[in-house]
Amino acid sequence: MSGKKEEIMNMQEAADHAEGIIDATLEAIDPPVEVMRGPSSESSCTDFKNDETGTGSVTRRRYVMTIISAERRGGFLGVVERYWKKQGYEITSIRNSSDMPAIFATAPDGFRVGLEFGYKGQAGFKITSPCVTESKVTEAPREPLKPGSPESKGLPYIHSDFWSSTAPISSASPTAPVD
Repeated sequence: MSGKKEEIMNMQEAADHAEGIIDATLEAIDPPVEVMRGPSSESSCTDFKNDETGTGSVTRRRYVMTIISAERRGGFLGVVERYWKKQGYEITSIRNSSDMPAIFATAPDGFRVGLEFGYKGQAGFKITSPCVTESKVTEAPREPLKPGSPESKGLPYIHSDFWSSTAPISSASPTAPVD
């Protein structure tokens, strides 16, 4: 964002934009995965003296409920990385880990994006806005979790013939790296 546009955008607009970034990223994943909304958060931005500036930042999250096998995590990260690069995002960090790989980037408009694998292969997207004009923020709609349901455990549980497979990705696969 240019400085002028940042001043115009408020926290609700930033939250909506963050949701759009996640939606567009998910649309780029083929075959698609099932996700559920995670908790949103917002914080005040402060200056170097820790005084409030009248601006704030918003974070939105989505958790992938599709099981992505260890053998397919690199391919999944690759699909997302290629999409983000195509959108002009700058890759700022990659965590090469066999258990918990991750990729982090900054969008041209200053939004910070990340995809991290965590406990039991749980993949999660996190989008954080730059500092924008402070405003009220509506929580994104989330369905209540039923006690004892697979979702309530917070771990991936939906099987995908492609993403859950333990077979290595072949070079003919749509998610294989493009030279």
